[in-house]
Amino acid sequence: MDSDCKFLTERTTWLILRRWKVNNETAADQVVNAIKAGYRLFDCAQDYGNETECGQGVRRAIKEGLVKREDLFIVTKVWSTFHGKHAIPSIRRSLDLWGLDYFDLVYIHFPIALEYVDPKVRYPPGWAYDGKDEIVYARAPLHETWGQMEKAVEQGLTRHIGISNYTGALILDLFSYARIPPSVLQIEHHPYLTQPRLLDLAKEKGIAVTGYSSFGPQSFIELQWEKTQNIDLLFENPVVVEAARAHRRTPAQVLLRWATQRGVCVIPKSNNPKRLIENLDVCSFDLTQKELDDISALNKGFRFNDPADEMKNPIRLFA
Repeated sequence: MDSDCKFLTERTTWLILRRWKVNNETAADQVVNAIKAGYRLFDCAQDYGNETECGQGVRRAIKEGLVKREDLFIVTKVWSTFHGKHAIPSIRRSLDLWGLDYFDLVYIHFPIALEYVDPKVRYPPGWAYDGKDEIVYARAPLHETWGQMEKAVEQGLTRHIGISNYTGALILDLFSYARIPPSVLQIEHHPYLTQPRLLDLAKEKGIAVTGYSSFGPQSFIELQWEKTQNIDLLFENPVVVEAARAHRRTPAQVLLRWATQRGVCVIPKSNNPKRLIENLDVCSFDLTQKELDDISALNKGFRFNDPADEMKNPIRLFA
């Protein structure tokens, strides 16, 4: 693992900025405040719809002398409508929106190719081709998209490339054709979805792992997703609460520490300045092996962010 990717594991707390979690009016200020709090890794995506504002925050922080560009690790993700030949133009567009010369890491957001939507028509395009309910898949094999990601590295658009929401089978397939292996795998990861075999495979292949939705259902409640209706909140789970009490930490800090002790980088998100600082303090204590095991035993194999949920909408297999 090269020096830049070691930075991922040395700084295990990222700030995640999503359109549906950080509104555009406050995104720039939140980036600046996060940098002041000590955050240096920012995880964004084309689909979040706040690239311009996040870039404004970064440039403001640099102008104010808070950081230099090389102090930051800026991440974006290629959306599903930009697979294949559209990947590189989409990365260039994202760089323009951010006002940057390069990204530190670019992911394939989902291993699902959707029919291209011109950004002049709608950006971000979302899942539906018509912006309403019709999902249209594209004939863009993953190996072609990965080839474009490799070209993005060669052209200096990004220093590293990664995969998000990939399964073990897709990772094994990727290694059969990749010239440049993925530096990072990003997955949904929390005590209700522990994915131990996937973590083992990533480790075997030398891929760093970052986990999103570390708090499980907490991230999705405000979206009023049906999946969150009848599941216990991890913040209130007796096992998590007891560990928090024992270590004089918050349940959120316990959940983040559980992940980092499993070797997973975390990307918590909060609009609250106090919680931003709390979420950085996840390596000053260690959970016992029993606490780690008890929290892991909460596993239900329960995935909240499942693209298959979109299948309830009208589908055209290919344009």
